[in-house]
Amino acid sequence: MMRVCLAILVGLVLLPGVVRAAGVSGRGPDVIRVTIDGPIHPITAEIVSDAIAQARNQRAALVLIRLDTPGGLADAARQITQAIVAASVPVVAFVAPSGARAASAGFFVLEAADVAAMAPGTNTGAASPILLGQTMDPVLRSKVENDIAALLRSLTVRRGRNSALAETAIRDAKAFSETEALAGHLIDLEAGDEQQLLHALQGREVTRFDGSKQRLALSGAHVIDARLTWRERLYRLIGDPNIGFVLLVLGALGIYVEFNSPGLVFPGVIGAVLAVLGLSSLAVLPINWAGAALILLAFAFFILEAKFTSHGVLGITGAIAMILGAVILIDAPPELRIQWSTALALTIPFAIISIFLMSLVIKARRGRVLTGLTAMVGETGVARTPLTPRGEVLVHGEYWHAVSSVNIDEGARVRVKQVEGLELHVEPSEAESKPTPAHS
Repeated sequence: MMRVCLAILVGLVLLPGVVRAAGVSGRGPDVIRVTIDGPIHPITAEIVSDAIAQARNQRAALVLIRLDTPGGLADAARQITQAIVAASVPVVAFVAPSGARAASAGFFVLEAADVAAMAPGTNTGAASPILLGQTMDPVLRSKVENDIAALLRSLTVRRGRNSALAETAIRDAKAFSETEALAGHLIDLEAGDEQQLLHALQGREVTRFDGSKQRLALSGAHVIDARLTWRERLYRLIGDPNIGFVLLVLGALGIYVEFNSPGLVFPGVIGAVLAVLGLSSLAVLPINWAGAALILLAFAFFILEAKFTSHGVLGITGAIAMILGAVILIDAPPELRIQWSTALALTIPFAIISIFLMSLVIKARRGRVLTGLTAMVGETGVARTPLTPRGEVLVHGEYWHAVSSVNIDEGARVRVKQVEGLELHVEPSEAESKPTPAHS
């Protein structure tokens, strides 16, 4: 009986594991999917590298990179291509859905993959290098083009694709539809969606970057989105420089309100959090310090506009400086810069609010103190006893010890000049007749 009970107990313990093993063994191979649906920057490279590492650890059959990007930073694209060619798991790049593109830096990611595919109605190419705010002289352009063209040739030759045609995307900024890319041997196949793509890849033999052959077994494949760390999720949410600039401006406004009205706490706390998030968003991109200096100069102009009468000159100049600073703040290709519409929509309201709040603060500081003992300076009262030179006066309905530099008769009106402790220094009110000098 004891043995039967022990067998049942062991069975209950091991049964869930057996069921799970049976379930796992009955499921098709895993495909780790990672999506690039915006500009390519360092966080994008980190996400792709982590997805490839996840696929290796899970022994996945494939990494699927879904592309819809206008391009981005060349250094980030180079990091992604390095991760792809070094991957132990085959990598497929798929430009989808219809209407998507893999332009500029995205073209390199597409060509680096073991299998390059595009959906109908997509395009790729247009990979000419751009330097922000500069017109490259022929020598510099030649150096930059030759460098990235050499990288592209090394990728396409290894993948058995048309390197000569691919190079025109750099030297002539040529772009290709999915039909042109397939006919020109820039991609390997066309598929309407992921299911069609995986079906087309089933049993396909691919040549890895090191020359080895591998046959894909994807029957019943299970597509899993790559796990993102909390940092990657955050930067994916706020990675757009336009969003970063919005957060930075709103944060600065919240801190500004807190300084103007100490003790509110909420605007200061929220403002500090938003400002840090905005700075973190922009920090992953190359900063043009001339743009940062223009933004700081704009803040200075807003403060001076509230302090001095410039008839709007300082405020308008500050707004212009802030707009220009925002537009050139990111030293990157156009798809990674702050847009004119964002700069205008934020700067004009921010300038108006900043000048208004600062003017209120300055007026309050220049205004007369209405509380405390110092508020009594300039007030008038009545001498309740003769001041020769000391006596008592009635000010604000209160009796005060007072001293005067001249004799003042009882009942005469006096004006407070100074408050020293609990004694007032007074003088005759201008309405009174000129008194005679006091004798101590």
